[in-house]
Amino acid sequence: MMKYEDLLALTKALAKADPAAPIAYSCNGTNLSYDALNETARREFNELCSNGDGNFNFNVYEQNRPLIFRIISETIDEVLPKKVEKRYEQFAETKVFAQGDRPSFRKPVNVRNRAKQFITRAGLSGMYEVFKIPANVDEAFEVRTSAIGGAAQVGLEEWLDGRVDFNVLIDIVMSGMDELIYKEVAAALKASINQLPPANRVAVAGFDEDAMDRLIMIASAYGTPVVYCTYEFAVKMIPQQAWRYSSDMKNTLWQNGRFADYKGTRVVILDQGFEDGTNTTKVIDPGYCWVIPTTANGKPVKIAFEGDTILKQRENYDNSTEIQVYKKVGVICILSNDICCYVDTALRGDMTTWHLNGYHAVQDTYG
Repeated sequence: MMKYEDLLALTKALAKADPAAPIAYSCNGTNLSYDALNETARREFNELCSNGDGNFNFNVYEQNRPLIFRIISETIDEVLPKKVEKRYEQFAETKVFAQGDRPSFRKPVNVRNRAKQFITRAGLSGMYEVFKIPANVDEAFEVRTSAIGGAAQVGLEEWLDGRVDFNVLIDIVMSGMDELIYKEVAAALKASINQLPPANRVAVAGFDEDAMDRLIMIASAYGTPVVYCTYEFAVKMIPQQAWRYSSDMKNTLWQNGRFADYKGTRVVILDQGFEDGTNTTKVIDPGYCWVIPTTANGKPVKIAFEGDTILKQRENYDNSTEIQVYKKVGVICILSNDICCYVDTALRGDMTTWHLNGYHAVQDTYG
């Protein structure tokens, strides 16, 4: 039986491993493949849930459940913030704070071309507060956190029985929490638009090439601009003068439906998500596009994680075990006059993937 520290290191290495990568992962000085990591962890957890015969024993599991949940909790604490940071690293700053701390972000005022700043704090309850930052002081922005949660619909027993991998158990929980954070990031950005100077925002139906050029020009005064938008927005962002297209540009447009650059400005596609497994309701409003210079006064979105992950167990009606996970997270958006926003009012609010007035659902007629 492994020591607690060794088992924790093993599960952290496993949660961060790529099942498809044919490489070895180092754990406690030993190089193991992904499959070997998974089997080693399964064997160790089986010992915590059985009398030594490998068969799940509920009483033994209940006795060791605090230890098992502590290991899973600390693994999520290690992996989730890094996953979120990687996903939003281009426009968001992520920090981890201890329980009871006052999560905050600081920003010095004496930077070159300092822009006037505003904060929009998004609350997970759907309420937003907007307030201005005092001038001529070292700025500290407090982030209020709220609990978000996700549930793994697969039971721990399924992993112990070899029906799923440990990564599946962790990914299901984290994916749900990650979607909630993504939704809050989008909500904070949307709620802050009216705090931008009028020259930095435009709202028109469809794509107005002149308007986009003007926003890029404004952002260019502060650094190298980058456009952030959804794929739905990007496919409309096509220059009107098609006679200027080269053969390579035509091939790119045919193959991808969009350009990776708009008149020399890099275009970054924001990942779209869905609120549930039906894939009918989007997470990100496709009508919003952001132009942010790479040398902007800090990344506009701030994400704070506070305290430890909390795990709870729920017994389902079929006697299966569902693991529920809760984590305190806060999101604020700090906009300044080096950031611009384009709103396509024709796309804004288009949050469904299918419209019954234009399409009809395909019904199952097999048998």
